[in-house]
Amino acid sequence: MSVSGLDHFNVCVIGAGVVGLAIAKMLSDKFDSIVVLEREKMIGSGISSRNSEVVHAGIYYPTGSLKAQLCVRGKQLLYEFCQQYKVPHRKIAKLIVASHEQQVEDLIKLKHKAEDNGVLDLQQIDKQGLAEREPEVAGIAALFSPSTGIVDGHSLMLAYQNFAEQNGCLICLNSIFQAAEKHGDDYIVDVVSVGERYKFKCDILINAAGLDAQATARCIEGVGEFVAPPLYYCKGSYFSLTGCSPFKHLIYPMPEANTMGLGVHATLDLSGQVRFGPDTEYQPQPDYSVPEKKRAKFAEAIKRYYPALDPDKLVPAYAGVRPKLQAQGAAVRDFEIHQTQTGLIQLFGIESPGLTASLAIGEYIGNLVSQ
Repeated sequence: MSVSGLDHFNVCVIGAGVVGLAIAKMLSDKFDSIVVLEREKMIGSGISSRNSEVVHAGIYYPTGSLKAQLCVRGKQLLYEFCQQYKVPHRKIAKLIVASHEQQVEDLIKLKHKAEDNGVLDLQQIDKQGLAEREPEVAGIAALFSPSTGIVDGHSLMLAYQNFAEQNGCLICLNSIFQAAEKHGDDYIVDVVSVGERYKFKCDILINAAGLDAQATARCIEGVGEFVAPPLYYCKGSYFSLTGCSPFKHLIYPMPEANTMGLGVHATLDLSGQVRFGPDTEYQPQPDYSVPEKKRAKFAEAIKRYYPALDPDKLVPAYAGVRPKLQAQGAAVRDFEIHQTQTGLIQLFGIESPGLTASLAIGEYIGNLVSQ
């Protein structure tokens, strides 16, 4: 088939996770023809299916970073979308707990950072205020974040998909991206879709492949000297708590200095089930097992803010893998969204708060392609 005979799309998005689908949703008002490629047989089968489903407020991220900006903006867009399209969610709020005096100073600094990020609703509460809100939680002070929430991640992705498809997007499952090359003003994209070889043209190519983003980037020809950032697999495991929840809100410890995450915290899903996690564990390759031997370490961390925990009630739940851009012990890296040449946008290191920021990421990319 000649190049002139190939099907043509305005936009091709590689990856149908929460971010890829949000991009398709946000671009579907701007472009007539969008195709989304997903190698798995279901949407959201990768990172998006293995997170805490927390809607983050935007508290922790470096001021001015993409993570901070897109989280705060994304939270607003996400709540508005969930309200309008009846996606199950709750503004359940969270408490960030200080367990000793030194952490109280850190708590105040964290509140100031949040305010610099545009999070203006945090309330500092004392030991009595904490006990009134969460009698089972041990601490001497806390920050109360009323805009933190939880969402049904799968329902959210289905809503993004439905919106995009109603606007004419084509979501292609079981479609494995092979390669792409620049050809004049277009990209020629090579795919194996449901076992069949398929080539098409697109004006704009967006790499939102999550854990596969770096590997995907290496298969896009004609990008000059651009080199994708390194990828480090960082596993996070979760344990569920059997029985009724002892908490009404999400409970987070103060993040310890130089850690790669926020500490083992307590989250709730929409049914009221408590999960603890995630921890951080760098790996050479993704591994989703949650070994029983982790229980003791989890229990030790949890008891710092929930001393009544019965470790026997902790049950291995699931694990996810974060696409970190920094090696273990290195300085934290921001999201990287590169427009390396006209018509090519690539996303790397889209970990938490990627779900919260998803619509804002789509908006951000919409602004890039409109320039």
